[in-house]
This record gives sequence, C-alpha cells and structure tokens, in this order.
Amino acid sequence: QVQLVESGGGLVQPGGSLRLSCAASGRIFSINIMGWYRQAPGKERELVATITSGVRTNYADSVKGRFTISGDNAKNTVYLQMNSLKLEDTAVYYCYTNVAVQGAWSPRNYWGQGTQVTVSS
Repeated sequence: QVQLVESGGGLVQPGGSLRLSCAASGRIFSINIMGWYRQAPGKERELVATITSGVRTNYADSVKGRFTISGDNAKNTVYLQMNSLKLEDTAVYYCYTNVAVQGAWSPRNYWGQGTQVTVSS
C-alpha cells in the first residue's frame, strides 16, 4: 500500500559527505514519522535519525552534529545529509515511515529496501 524508494548511497572517503533521499508513495493519508535506520555487518539495526510531523527531529548520539534530517511534506520525501563521515558509518541505511494509510484504522510502519553507504579510504 505504501512504497519507499531510497537513493543516494555510495562509496565515500572518511570526512566526505553523502545525501540520502527517500520518497514515499501509495495510499498515504498522512505521514507521522519518517526516518533512517542503519545496519552494519554483524550488528543490529539502529536508529540514525527521525523527523516527526515534518518538524521534530531526533538523532542518535553517534551522528549528532554531523547528520541532518529534513523533510519535504509536499513530496512525501525525507533527506539525510551526512557530513564528516567516519569508517564506522559504513552500513546499509534503511528508510522508515509510520503513516496513516487510506482505509486503515491505525497507522502502519513501512521500510525501504536499503541503500549501501561505504566509508573507506
């Protein structure tokens, strides 16, 4: 019912920058939360950043001051600007959304397919 399409991953050197994008489409009545999680090899998926109601942001301590999440409500799109990237930022980054779906009684969670971010010299 809702699809998430991610883009912007890739290979970057330490200290470099990348910008991830995620566009939501489908039977969306309203978006409550959009955000990013990541999963490194051998580790559990962890929160990176979220934006609630297009305004309130939340960041993992490990990315504060380096990553910035923003949203475009008109396009149902969320962005993650990643600066000063470190080796430990290497992971698959997953877009996440909690949305009110047309015809559904309660909000639902959806995940993107993931995009690889590799930080390497």
